[in-house]
Amino acid sequence: MNNISKKTKIFVISAIMLVLPQIVSATGGLIDIIDSAFDLVTKILIPLAFALCLLYFFWGVAKYIRTGANSDKAAEEGKKVMVWGVVGLFVAFSIWGIIKFIQTELNISPIENVRKL
Repeated sequence: MNNISKKTKIFVISAIMLVLPQIVSATGGLIDIIDSAFDLVTKILIPLAFALCLLYFFWGVAKYIRTGANSDKAAEEGKKVMVWGVVGLFVAFSIWGIIKFIQTELNISPIENVRKL
């Protein structure tokens, strides 16, 4: 009956708890909400994605080194983990770059500079 896993529920609740203060404190309207969303993504989510992808890559390196020449299957699995770690790093870096590009093209200043005005 309940198709949503416990991990998914915890992730959604954590995301809501992380985003809600950003939205509530943005009392200035839509622009402040967009600024807060960009700020949340660039300062929290992207560095977290970088860290997780890097850990995943190093886990693949450790897996590859640990197996050595003993098992070709385990070595291939380690290589796959490393490749997906690099793909994850590329995706995280691309998202960060796209957000920074949007901020510069739309002249959206960082949230600290907006609050000082």
